[in-house]
Amino acid sequence: MRAATMRRVLAGLLACAALVGARAPDSEFARQEGLNLNSFVRQGPVAAHIVLRSGTSPRVIVAFPAGNSGVGLWFDTLGSAAEWSMPAPARPVTLADARGRPLHGVTFTAEIRAPRLQAKQAVLSSIRVLRDYQALGTAPAEVLTAPVTANGTLSWTRDRLDGAPGYRLAIKPVRGTLDHGAIVADKDGMIALEITALTGETPLTPVPAPLLLNAKASTDPAARRALEFLSYREKYLAGSWRFDTYFGRDTLMSVRLLMPALQPEAVETGLASVLERLSPEGQVAHEEDIGEFAILDHRKAEGSSSDAPVYNYNMVDSDFMLAPVARAWLLEDPRGKARAATFLAQRIGGQRLGDLMLRNIRFVAGRAQAFARAPVATHLIALKPGMEAGQWRDSNDGLGGGRFAYDVNAVFVPAALDAATEFYRSGLLAPYAAPTDKALFAALPGVADIWRKRAPEMFAVTIPAGAAQSAIASYAAKLGVPAPAPAGALRFHAISLDAQGQPIAVQNSDEGFALLFGQLSPQAADQAADVIDRPFPSGLMTSAGMLVANPVFASPAVQAKFGPGAYHGVVVWSWQQALAAAGLARQIARADLPPATRTRLRGAQTCLWRAIDATRSVQNSELWSWSYARGGYRIAPFGANGGDVDESNAAQLWSTVYLALARPAPAPDAGCPLQ
Repeated sequence: MRAATMRRVLAGLLACAALVGARAPDSEFARQEGLNLNSFVRQGPVAAHIVLRSGTSPRVIVAFPAGNSGVGLWFDTLGSAAEWSMPAPARPVTLADARGRPLHGVTFTAEIRAPRLQAKQAVLSSIRVLRDYQALGTAPAEVLTAPVTANGTLSWTRDRLDGAPGYRLAIKPVRGTLDHGAIVADKDGMIALEITALTGETPLTPVPAPLLLNAKASTDPAARRALEFLSYREKYLAGSWRFDTYFGRDTLMSVRLLMPALQPEAVETGLASVLERLSPEGQVAHEEDIGEFAILDHRKAEGSSSDAPVYNYNMVDSDFMLAPVARAWLLEDPRGKARAATFLAQRIGGQRLGDLMLRNIRFVAGRAQAFARAPVATHLIALKPGMEAGQWRDSNDGLGGGRFAYDVNAVFVPAALDAATEFYRSGLLAPYAAPTDKALFAALPGVADIWRKRAPEMFAVTIPAGAAQSAIASYAAKLGVPAPAPAGALRFHAISLDAQGQPIAVQNSDEGFALLFGQLSPQAADQAADVIDRPFPSGLMTSAGMLVANPVFASPAVQAKFGPGAYHGVVVWSWQQALAAAGLARQIARADLPPATRTRLRGAQTCLWRAIDATRSVQNSELWSWSYARGGYRIAPFGANGGDVDESNAAQLWSTVYLALARPAPAPDAGCPLQ
């Protein structure tokens, strides 16, 4: 773009910003998390998440749910740490690009005390591109654009790769001066920047607050704001800033846990979004590439510039989540039962939702057959070839190198088969069934019984008391934490099995899935409670929260993969605490468990809720780590430490599920030895 044209565009941009920004946003809130100052704004066609990264490597990112797009500017490393602030909330703006097409975004002022900010790299594209640049320091050459300096403003602007309305980032010093692409502080050492960030991607349709939650929902304002920002009529967003679009697993688990507090339409938005994205075989889409990232996919695959969504089916767990979650709404919840036939008869893209539901059930039933015929470990549901992840612990080391995940095989496969049988018996799927389905469904109860009996035992690990005490003492010394002595032999389910079917002996929080979706025996329920509330590193519990993994009994090589800086290591994921809380409540409500087991479950419930209460300040975050000092565990924001592999989202869909959880009365004499 020529300089004269750029000057006219910038002049119009500033004028329009002043005009449109006069209207207060419908939703605006801020949240500090570690080094990140997060500010969220939503009004009409504008939804934006501003992330100002402080420290020695400052950056500015503005993420937009529209098209999962964003703009970001990374600065050169500073000699000393500096901290961003925002003196006022961002203003939503809608402006025109050089061709008169609308761009939606925000204008805001950001301040930082630093002698000089040297722009290193701006990236304007899909959030997936920004995410990769943050992690790897590289971006596709075709999305990069050079800055233009005009009228005291440094700006980057470009169309989308297919010529559609694109992206703009403009930075104007209001304190400090521009100097060859750098911003030099005023004499008092302060820099203040007026920043305008815009996207041309198609806006999503927000769900009005009254249509999202019902009267049963908690009044927690932070969780409500986060959920509202992530909720749209088209879909739910998994988390911001890094996952501002659909994720199948996140949608299903969030809908299941939030279900008691959601309005019926909100539940069905989630279920329909999953069904709409099923593969032809019936697999649940894990993630979608949309907007410019879809264009990059198509250019690489067939040389076109199509923006048709590209769906990722690499995960194996969500395939088996759909039926149990749908059952909870369509067969168990009175509100859902009353709407079930109408819901399944709806069409999306010319297909009835009932046809899509049955497609998934056929896929699930087919995948379960090999193990039912010959129940050996290698017939379990494995990760897909070439993949190191396949369930919610979807980092490369999340399963410790295992190929068969505990939660998928011991919990979700039998739960999916049971749900499929119930759907068939209910008659809801009769309008969509083929004659051949009758024999398929008739066999499912027997198949489910084999999975329920044989799969969990393959993950069973027992550590004798002496070996357990020795391992705990050694691992605790390595971490610099206390070493609680076990009362006897310790039993738990391995996080996964390796390719030969041998257990990867890592304690894990996936017992929460068993509690929520399974009908556990008294012994299994006692064991799950024991793992959850036993103090780390004997179990998972700390005063900074319930950890999602504990490799105390694994090899040193596996232990190294599960440190406090690992994404799925000895860290706390907010929603996993909520999952365990919901699961414990479900098991306690059963009338067929003996009193001793119910007492044991209530004790674990009390200990878990004490940890939940102690971590409310970060409850809506994706995850956090910990440090140990002065005799206790302390919350440490994930991503604030240079050794952390990534950073946490400040707003995470499945971290809002506490809105549907009621805090129970504490059990007497629960005995929660938290440090």
